[in-house]
Amino acid sequence: MGCCSSAAQSSKREWKPLEDHSCTDVPWLLLFILFCIGMGFICGYSIATGAAARLLSGYDSYGNICGQKNVKVEGIVNSGLDLTHKKYVFFLDPCNIDIVHQKIKSLALCVSACPRKELKTLADIQKFAETNGSTLCSYELQSSEYTTDPRAAKLCPKYPVPESAPIPFFHRCAPVNISCYAKFAEALITFVSDSSVLHRLISGVMTSKEIIMGLCLLSLVLSMILMVIIRYISRVLVWIVTILVILGSLGGTGVLWWLYAKKRMSASALETQIAKDNLQALLIYAIAATVFTVILFLIMLIMRKRVALTIALFHVAGKVFIHLPLLVFQPFWTFFVLILFWAYWITVLLFLGTTGSPVPNEEGFVEFRMVGPLKYMWWYHAVGLIWISEFILACQQMTVAGAVVTYYFTREKRNLPFTPILASVNRLVCYHLGTVAKGSFIITLVKIPRMILMYIQTQLKGKENACARCMLKACICCLWCLEKCLTYLNQNAYTATAINSTNFCTSAKDAFVILVENALRVAAINTVGDFMLFLGKVLIVCSTGLAGVMLLNYQRDYTIWVLPLIIVCLFAFLVAHCFLSIYEMVVDVLFLCFAIDTKYNDGSPGREFYMDKVLMEFVENSRKSMKEAGRGGGAESRELKPMASGASSS
Repeated sequence: MGCCSSAAQSSKREWKPLEDHSCTDVPWLLLFILFCIGMGFICGYSIATGAAARLLSGYDSYGNICGQKNVKVEGIVNSGLDLTHKKYVFFLDPCNIDIVHQKIKSLALCVSACPRKELKTLADIQKFAETNGSTLCSYELQSSEYTTDPRAAKLCPKYPVPESAPIPFFHRCAPVNISCYAKFAEALITFVSDSSVLHRLISGVMTSKEIIMGLCLLSLVLSMILMVIIRYISRVLVWIVTILVILGSLGGTGVLWWLYAKKRMSASALETQIAKDNLQALLIYAIAATVFTVILFLIMLIMRKRVALTIALFHVAGKVFIHLPLLVFQPFWTFFVLILFWAYWITVLLFLGTTGSPVPNEEGFVEFRMVGPLKYMWWYHAVGLIWISEFILACQQMTVAGAVVTYYFTREKRNLPFTPILASVNRLVCYHLGTVAKGSFIITLVKIPRMILMYIQTQLKGKENACARCMLKACICCLWCLEKCLTYLNQNAYTATAINSTNFCTSAKDAFVILVENALRVAAINTVGDFMLFLGKVLIVCSTGLAGVMLLNYQRDYTIWVLPLIIVCLFAFLVAHCFLSIYEMVVDVLFLCFAIDTKYNDGSPGREFYMDKVLMEFVENSRKSMKEAGRGGGAESRELKPMASGASSS
């Protein structure tokens, strides 16, 4: 069935779970393979043109590659030198960063050794050259002339020369002292009122690095514990998470106000600036926690009647994890593959940054620039980052969907494949890579315009008028909402493909029809389930953040809490999201399977349900609730419409 066929036709066609397996969207798979070949061509071109040598060995401002003999560049002095014994790149002023052009505005030279201690004067630089044989001034200046030649002020490094060490594998001398990077961050962030704040923030991170690492490990452990709880006691999970979040939000808010009051009472006029900053930060945290707790209570009050609707799906999802324990490790494999691809992408990006032909710039130094059509390789490479990343994530969604579909539509669980996850991966590789490529490309088409608009907004910040700024933000917001809707539809399309082995367009329409027919149930079950999982993420973040507050409280006179706590909470949310997103995915797949099951089956002979007994009880309870609520009328009776009602019309 093609993309142009009607939704009515797709709704009349019966679903046949796991009966047929056929290749889907083959042209899109071929297109994706051709695109990946293009990505490989970019990598090969950058390596073949010498960019790999310039990236790994480094090069000076005259176009010479360090550690080898070089060819003369026309119009450039000091080019074509034999630098076989000078293997390291040294910047005369490494902390002079050009934020606009994203490069170091400093003369670069090839040296035989990096200064391993601070050099405070020209005499020290001269002594270092005589002792180590490493000349840190420009090539035309002899080491004996460092203290006598007036050109030394421009041709020698800015002193004091910071202690530096070579970066492993890349042969660049990098300053060891973190203050150099703090200056770069100050230029990037632009603290107008008090630039010393950044120094204190960075020192706070360095002082608390052991605590930060321990708290990150705690968030990982808490996420794994929560997954175990989900697996074994899913029936009471919703209420446990609800109670713990309520207690955690109340306890965290109370502790923050208690710490603020205690600190306020013990305050004195002789307190350090760090102590005053911590007191202000505590007040901000306490107010934010109070507002969050109030909003959380209001949401829980509104959704209290709907929480019970998620218990049945959560219970079945727990059984899925019992039968398919390898699902827990899916985030690790996906994250590992993404890290490998991102490392490859960044490496090729660095290659591209050093490829091209040597061209003299305005200052008389060498820059490598690509000319002609080759300069558009940057854009191709950027699109590849988005499309292939989305493809990897879509493969995870298809793998999870295939495994859960196999579990749901296998009546006798004893007959499940030995490894449903590997069976799902096998079906993905053999039949459905084209569908995944097409779905991920659609997301890419939405992401690229949004990122372009965000880049334009950044470049025009402070220059555009209020109307243009509002329109730009509205377009970005609309594209973001469209991306989220398409992502949800794609996930359900992958589930439909895993059930019927239909192409992407057909699967998306079939899934859309089912979702529209169950619109109220999607809101009442799927959304509430996602909210419960979000509360689980909040629980992990709050627990980790509370532990961080208690631990950092013992260092309050030595460090600012802001940056360490932000780092810890962001990492905790990322870890919790990676774990619980799989559970969220399983619930979404189960819901679609459940809706299909109730649409085409009614429990009669020959049309038996595939669903678990817990879900059958849920159907019966929904019927009873509808009858009881129907006597009183109102919106609640319509919301509790039984899921099996669609069976009578099929």
